[in-house]
Amino acid sequence: MIPATRNPRPLLAIPVALAVILLCGVSPGQTPAAETPSVHIASMDAVGPRAVEEQTKSALIQDYLHAWQTMGTAFDQNRPDVLQPYFVGIARDQLSNTIRDQQALGIQTLYRDESHDIRVLFYSPEGLSIQLIDTVDLEIEVRDNGKTVGTQHVRTNYVVLLTPTESKWKVRIFQSGVQSPREAESAAN
Repeated sequence: MIPATRNPRPLLAIPVALAVILLCGVSPGQTPAAETPSVHIASMDAVGPRAVEEQTKSALIQDYLHAWQTMGTAFDQNRPDVLQPYFVGIARDQLSNTIRDQQALGIQTLYRDESHDIRVLFYSPEGLSIQLIDTVDLEIEVRDNGKTVGTQHVRTNYVVLLTPTESKWKVRIFQSGVQSPREAESAAN
C-alpha cells in the first residue's frame, strides 16, 4: 500500500515567514489608509556633530514610512521589483531573496505595522547617512494560495541605515531582532 502524501506547502509557510522575520530582518507593513500606524519620533537634537534640519527630519520620516509601505506591497504581491524606489544595497538584496523564497513556496505575507517608535542614533557630519532604531509593533499574516494559514503579533527593534539619493532617503541596511515577551514586558514598565 502506498502511503498518502500531503501538500507540504502549508507546513512550510509558517517557518519560512518566521525566518523572514528573524533572519532577514523583514517586517514590512502595508496598511490601508484607515489603519495608519501610530508614529512616535524622539528628539533629534543631539544625534551627531551637526544638527538635523527640519526639512531633513520631515523627508527622512516620510521616506522611511513609505519604505514600509513599499515592502508590504512587495511581500503581499511577491514582487521584489517593487522595492526599487526605497531600498538599495544589502537591504534590497536580502528582502528580494526572501520574497523569491516565499514565491517559490507559493505563499504571501501581509504585514500590518501598528506602531513605530523611532529614535535617530547618528547623523553623519557630511549628511550622507542617518542611523536609527525603530521599535515596531506589527501583525504578520501568512497566506497559502490566498488562504490564511497563520497570524502572529510581533514587537521588534530595527536598526536602519538610510542614505540620501537624488530625490529621497533610501534604506541601505535593515536589521531586526524580535523582542522576547520578557523584554517587551520590561520595556512597557
